[in-house]
Amino acid sequence: MLAKYWKKIGIFILIVACIFNIMMKLVQKVSINTELDESIEYMKEQHKEEVDINNKK
Repeated sequence: MLAKYWKKIGIFILIVACIFNIMMKLVQKVSINTELDESIEYMKEQHKEEVDINNKK
């Protein structure tokens, strides 16, 4: 009986694995607000370093 349905069982397992993979990626995704906040902080630090370098000259 298993030999008769092996393709359907394999496709079912593959679909479940793909859905599980997609759901894990969506759950672990960083929110856009967090990403923007981190980018703003990085840009502020870079600007501060540029100002410090220019003031030393």
